[in-house]
Amino acid sequence: MTQKQHPIGSGFTAASTADDVLKGIDLSGKNVVVTGGHVGLGLETTRALSKAGASVTVGSRDPDRAAPALAGIERVEVGRLDLLDPASIDAFAARYVDSGRPLHILVNNAGIMSGPLLRDARGYESQFATNHLGHFQLTLGLLPALRAAHGARVVNVTSGGHRLSDIRWDDPHFTTGYDGMLAYGQSKTANVLFAVELDRRWAEDGIRGYAVHPGIVVTTNLGPSRKEDGRAVTDDQLRAMGLLDDAGRPVIDPEREMKTPGQGASTSVFAATSPLLADIGGVYLKDNDISPLDTPRPMNFGADQDIPSDVVPHAVDPESARRLWELSERLLKA
Repeated sequence: MTQKQHPIGSGFTAASTADDVLKGIDLSGKNVVVTGGHVGLGLETTRALSKAGASVTVGSRDPDRAAPALAGIERVEVGRLDLLDPASIDAFAARYVDSGRPLHILVNNAGIMSGPLLRDARGYESQFATNHLGHFQLTLGLLPALRAAHGARVVNVTSGGHRLSDIRWDDPHFTTGYDGMLAYGQSKTANVLFAVELDRRWAEDGIRGYAVHPGIVVTTNLGPSRKEDGRAVTDDQLRAMGLLDDAGRPVIDPEREMKTPGQGASTSVFAATSPLLADIGGVYLKDNDISPLDTPRPMNFGADQDIPSDVVPHAVDPESARRLWELSERLLKA
């Protein structure tokens, strides 16, 4: 199979914002779903797509909490969606499909990162269950609405953290030897493989799949709620990684992955809307372009920081993508 991971020269950079990417693009009449679209990158994604004319449905575990964050954004509604609860996912998808609206863009944005071992009611490891399986179930449930759009895009927000772990085929739920960051890495690899196989299966229906690495946005609420702000790491740890300055402010350096929310959301918006991708799918994007394929190497946080984020082979392997799809179907039926 031809390797797809070749930059196309989009003209945008790591510093480009979501508004930059959407300049000149009219999304009037387009319907969008953004999971977790009321906080962090999701909120910026919702804001930018609405500003371009789209109608956005935000999926949130707590719609009453989400609503104030979305105040002032036009054409936005909120629906209850708990990605760890299969019944909640089915209900959200059914409500949307029953509304009769086509779905032009689905941004699978919500996610959790690291923290202690947590399991859902099925016994599934929470990062794999939330970041991948919940979005897999949601996307399948929304398939009739995606088909009805006669041209739709599914955007999975992943991370350069996919480099930390392939799928643990023999023990995806960490029944032994739990490591929170490896679990996160596995879930992010799953996001990429899901986009690869979705595109293979559904491109003929006009549905294309993408996985996007947003960069490092310190204000993003990713972690399990071990702190009031929900971050999975402390401010001291963020300083040690060079992500906060001495005054506790996020360090912004897009060329080294450290971005504002607007810069971080730009690649999601690029994947969701760019005409440059009209005939391309099943790829991993970063900095508003297709990532080159990279050789695996260690990530180094600290003063001499080296945090590679280009995609590595295990995340775009087509056989692994098929295998994960089949495994995910079995896990949803169990």
